[in-house]
Amino acid sequence: MMVSLFAPAGGWVVRIVDLSGGIEIEGEEVHGFATLMHANAFARAYVRDSVERCRLPGASPRDVAAAWHAFGEDAEVIGAGDLGWFSALELALFAANPVPPGSAERDWRSLDPRRFADADD
Repeated sequence: MMVSLFAPAGGWVVRIVDLSGGIEIEGEEVHGFATLMHANAFARAYVRDSVERCRLPGASPRDVAAAWHAFGEDAEVIGAGDLGWFSALELALFAANPVPPGSAERDWRSLDPRRFADADD
């Protein structure tokens, strides 16, 4: 599949998927990413933060990954194909290497295009 690096009309979209939904997978979409790089960075930071919110003190990397699969949130860039970031690439790394709250690696909020839309209202 050929993917254009240019944003589709309205920008790239990241789908957030609540993994705790069981068979019914819940999801929300975040619209308005001007570049694929921006959408990928948001998806990565969102998942990184979700992994950390699922981490219990003293948990092994395997336990952290299992908790994330049961209770976390995944993110994917819609229509980006192999150029889009996806959690399977880094989940083991995230589970094995904790980062503290406030880390730039977890700061998806600063990358969220909705914060700019809210400022316009």
